[in-house]
Amino acid sequence: MRGTGADMVSEFETAKDTVQELTESAATHIGHIATIITGAVRDVAREIGSWATDVIEMRDAAERAKADHAPLVIDEDR
Repeated sequence: MRGTGADMVSEFETAKDTVQELTESAATHIGHIATIITGAVRDVAREIGSWATDVIEMRDAAERAKADHAPLVIDEDR
């Protein structure tokens, strides 16, 4: 014989509560994962920017050093 109406509601409510808890848990974990990924992307972008700045500064320093050691042109017509 089948269960009573009260048993059916109880089973349905138990299943609903389980799905609700799983959904809330998934949302929480996905939120934490998204926060971790966002922080990682930010940190990688910061490092790439810092590296690019270093490259630009080194290039500029090399150009200045090259200019400092350029041969002097003496005007002998004076």
